[in-house]
Amino acid sequence: MTTPTEKGKILTANRLRDGEVVFLTHSGEWSENIDGAVLATEPQAQAALEARGKGDEGVNLVTGTYLFDAERRDGHVFASHIKERIRSLGPTVRADLGKQAQGKGGHFAALQGV
Repeated sequence: MTTPTEKGKILTANRLRDGEVVFLTHSGEWSENIDGAVLATEPQAQAALEARGKGDEGVNLVTGTYLFDAERRDGHVFASHIKERIRSLGPTVRADLGKQAQGKGGHFAALQGV
């Protein structure tokens, strides 16, 4: 049985320490795993995420914060746009390289529907 799909926005950025793509989590940390990201479904929550991102940019934790459309279903997060799917998974060729090979890219099915 599938669970209902929850749609909203996720905050992403690049970590300044190493340039990795990261997502803001429920614990307030930045993670390379998209499945742990906060999915904000209400405008007020989305505004709060943006404010948090700007604050973390101000103290040089991350850079380039922005929200993007995503959905959570069956315990996994799926970006709505191909750009964000690629950012979360790494290279689109040679799945033996990058985040896919290291087990850090989240659920591989994130490229479903491409």
